Amino acid sequence: MTILFAVAFMCGCTGNKMQTDEEINDSTSPLHLLKPDYKTPYGELHPDSVKADVARVFEYINGATPAKVVDEKKNEVDTDTALPDSARLNQGTFRLTSYEWAVTYMALMDAAKILNDKRYSEYVSDRIKYLAKVAPAFEELHKRTGRHDGQMRQVIAPASLDDAGAMSGAFMLASLNDSTIDVEEIIERYYSVVDSVTLRLPDGTIARNRPHHNSVWLDDMFMALPAMAARSKYTGDSKYLDDAAKTACGFFRRMWIPEKQLFRHGYVEGLGTQPEMAWGRANGWSLLTMCRLLDELPENHPYRPEILEMYKKHVKGLADRQNRDGFWHQLLDRNDSYPETSATAIFAYGIAHGVNEGWLDAVTYGPVAQLAWEAVSTKINERGEVEDVCVGTGMGFDHAYYYYRPVSTKAAHGYGVVIWAGAEIVKMLESSYPRVNDSAVHYYNKDPHASTPIFSLDESGEAIEIKH
Repeated sequence: MTILFAVAFMCGCTGNKMQTDEEINDSTSPLHLLKPDYKTPYGELHPDSVKADVARVFEYINGATPAKVVDEKKNEVDTDTALPDSARLNQGTFRLTSYEWAVTYMALMDAAKILNDKRYSEYVSDRIKYLAKVAPAFEELHKRTGRHDGQMRQVIAPASLDDAGAMSGAFMLASLNDSTIDVEEIIERYYSVVDSVTLRLPDGTIARNRPHHNSVWLDDMFMALPAMAARSKYTGDSKYLDDAAKTACGFFRRMWIPEKQLFRHGYVEGLGTQPEMAWGRANGWSLLTMCRLLDELPENHPYRPEILEMYKKHVKGLADRQNRDGFWHQLLDRNDSYPETSATAIFAYGIAHGVNEGWLDAVTYGPVAQLAWEAVSTKINERGEVEDVCVGTGMGFDHAYYYYRPVSTKAAHGYGVVIWAGAEIVKMLESSYPRVNDSAVHYYNKDPHASTPIFSLDESGEAIEIKH
């Protein structure tokens, strides 16, 4: 029975006459084909619709982040001459030098390759080249006036892992991606912070003295370890990747909560009872980090099995927490906390990437990743802004702190991860075989060649029509 006929049958239609006196019940209609009232899209997903969403987000951020220097009257300044004392990097909607924008640079480089769209990689090259071009002028301005531009200070005088970690990784990957980018001096300045300024515990795990002495932040997995992996690729020296893999395992020992199959956000070395705040985006940073490491680690690397096992356990724990509309919550184990977009986007990426790389079974996890993307797509508004993204968040040891974190379309954390997720979902759609079978989304390892609403499979994986 086709869907069209089923709908007509359920409506009691005979030719052009609508019969209203026949009750729709289990005897008169195939009720299992009634359309559910989904709150987010569900069903067939075409790669072109995902590409359109990614393009809309890109057009928004491209317009919102102009690369130029301005004076106090917001007039553009000629950077080929000495900068006026009031010069500053144009304050667009998002900071071109923040760790959040490093995520965007990395996401755009991957999206350019997956989607075969050079606009995305050109954005990265243009912005990074511009930062490198104006850095000497801002350095001279600082020497002359003692004043630092807020954004350019992170480039010419990085002082923390937040300043330097993700950006060093993005700059190294960009220079490998585009040989016309000359940023070696900036890269070395960035990486010296990662290498020598970052606080480490005796076993090498990265820590901070905020909010308590020797506090471990789950976020710092992403702040440092992908940069260390990129360093190995950039220099050809595997010691950085080895260190990153070993350090990841130090995070696992402290941050994993076995009963929840999730990571805690914060940990204090030596504390008897550790807090267990399973903050969504921090769990996203850890999943993203594991993906980046697994992409680089050789199959025979001694730490790869442990990282891959943890990745799979984490995905399983996350899949169990996905809500009915495809989102994950601000606190993953608290469904009365709000659905949060940036974490959902990272999980969509991390799970789809696992399917694409063969770490996860498409049959089990393809629908999870697709539903997550469908949820994210509802938060991309007509302007290309990403809605319901939690703003920057420190470490808290009570639930209220996370419950009441504000959300904003101006939170930069939401943009790179949505682009990353969309590109990876397109790759998954084009390399797997998603079909709707009996109104449910299923992924197949080969094309079943199905043309009916409900079908079975024969031994060869070909569809067999179910007769009604």
